[in-house]
Amino acid sequence: MSRVGEAMDVIARFFSGQPPALLWGLGGVLGALTLAVAITWGLSKARPAKDYTNLRQRIASWWVMIALLSAALLAGWGAVVALFVVISFIALREFLSLAPIRREDRLIVFVAYLTIPISYGFIVADTYGFFLVFTPVYVFMFLPFLMACIGQTRAYLTTMATFHWAIATCVYALGFAAFLMRTPLSDGAPAGPAGLVFLLLVATEANDVFQYCWGKALGKRKIMPTVSPNKTWEGFLGGWATTAALLWFAGPVFTPLSGVGLAILAISLPVAGFAGDVTMSAIKRDLGVKDTSGLIPGHGGILDRVDSLLFTAPLYFHILA
Repeated sequence: MSRVGEAMDVIARFFSGQPPALLWGLGGVLGALTLAVAITWGLSKARPAKDYTNLRQRIASWWVMIALLSAALLAGWGAVVALFVVISFIALREFLSLAPIRREDRLIVFVAYLTIPISYGFIVADTYGFFLVFTPVYVFMFLPFLMACIGQTRAYLTTMATFHWAIATCVYALGFAAFLMRTPLSDGAPAGPAGLVFLLLVATEANDVFQYCWGKALGKRKIMPTVSPNKTWEGFLGGWATTAALLWFAGPVFTPLSGVGLAILAISLPVAGFAGDVTMSAIKRDLGVKDTSGLIPGHGGILDRVDSLLFTAPLYFHILA
């Protein structure tokens, strides 16, 4: 057998070992992106005077993000955990670069970054109990004590609140998405642990897209004008209903949930996504910035892209648990 034939055989065996629902789901996402490219091309031809550069940038960035996530999901739990370690690091870096951190807080900054390998180390070791209490209990107690030890009392409470919020969201909350990959195969997830993560990410991001589309099409009444002026009741309710329907029909394919449990997930997850989005909007408004960085063309920073996931990941994890 030629090397090309051997390589094709390895690839075929690799994909044959993946849950069919996961492959169909990833194929559906790629199909949706292809459709978005076609629609953008059609709009640019129909309205040549209008600039669609930002839309093209957003779609191009989605291709890269979907490729990375797909590769990690297909590669297994180690790749997904490694990917989320990188996401948490970049998100924490973005947050701390925007927050009013002083030179004398450098030791606290170092310890904040140190929570990433420790927290994700508990995921690698599959020790949920330690992961669960590490940030909200021990980091919560240790950082203020450390700051007191170095004699820094100016803006003490504000600084500690900033650091704890940064770690709790960028490290702890995102870690729940990665910890889904440690779900035992015996727990009845039809598409395996990767299917659980896939549905969480698709539902969270689809909720953002649906709310945007419904808001653009029908939006009139502002829901939080001082925090996020572009968000409307029509966009929120339309996005909530559409995402709830997506979860209701896709839930049995990717999760062991049904009946009341699935209904709770479908009803609550879109609300959690909206809450994460507007909460991060309030923080950025307080800091006087529009985006947390310019890392992802057309989207802003990592935090701008995962703001909804900060709230949906813990909720999704604990409903399944």
